Amino acid sequence: MNTEKRCEELDNRNVSMLVERLLDSYCSHDLTCRIDKDNMVSKEILIEIVEELRKILFPGFFDNNKVRSEYSRYLVGEKLEYVQYHLKKQIAKALDNVKSTADTREDVIARADEITYRFLATLPKIREYLSTDVEAAYNGDPAAFSTDEIIFCYPGMLAISVYRIAHELYELGVPLIPRIMGEYAHSITGIDIHPGAKIDKYFFIDHGTGVVIGETTEIGKNVKIYQGVTLGALSTRKGQQLKGTKRHPTLGDNVTIYSGTSVLGGETIIGDGVTIGGNAFIVSSVSEGTKVSVKNPELEYISTEK
Repeated sequence: MNTEKRCEELDNRNVSMLVERLLDSYCSHDLTCRIDKDNMVSKEILIEIVEELRKILFPGFFDNNKVRSEYSRYLVGEKLEYVQYHLKKQIAKALDNVKSTADTREDVIARADEITYRFLATLPKIREYLSTDVEAAYNGDPAAFSTDEIIFCYPGMLAISVYRIAHELYELGVPLIPRIMGEYAHSITGIDIHPGAKIDKYFFIDHGTGVVIGETTEIGKNVKIYQGVTLGALSTRKGQQLKGTKRHPTLGDNVTIYSGTSVLGGETIIGDGVTIGGNAFIVSSVSEGTKVSVKNPELEYISTEK
């Protein structure tokens, strides 16, 4: 037997052993398997849906060709048809994985159809909110050349846009899909907004990298936060026992939070008009109109000259 054939047999034997070990692991670690189960939702299709929705919400910005007013009715209708068809299928798949034993396939499809219709009906409202977010970004950033630049370039605008889409689906009780959409934006921008958070109009995230906004966060109108801000929970050691409880802070209107600050806890309320300086650690409520800052650290200067 030549060396090449002997090596081939050895490789085949090793591969066969590896296959058997993997099959055994599928049985012993079944949490990470979906064998003999229907396919779940498609992340790729959901990302395509998000991008089509962004074209609907910002017509003319992300299209490959010029959007002419005389054809806009046709173009919007075509995009809506695409979103309706694919989103309904994905919602049905998501619902199918959490349906009760009493639900039939027809029940799931009917519910997916109703949810999709109700979601699409929120698009004018989403556009209204996004318009205020663009305005807030432009008014709040002297470096912004135009509102077009904000829509095209700002990671905060992308993250907020996807959040507003995902939030409406979350409110309609759609499982899994809102989180996939949110994590898509997170992976691109470094901004993590849970779709369950409640965020009012005129919201601006400046720079944005490292921002975290938890599920039960509530944010009022005209709020501005900078990079590295965390609106989080005090502790999650109890894990699933905390599901459904208010774990994240509430921010009033006209609040500004500078970079590197953490505001934590479901009982923490930041009043209207509060300004919080950078690198603060807030775990209790702050009265309206207050300015919070961290004292400057003492700096030590050591000469390196010999």
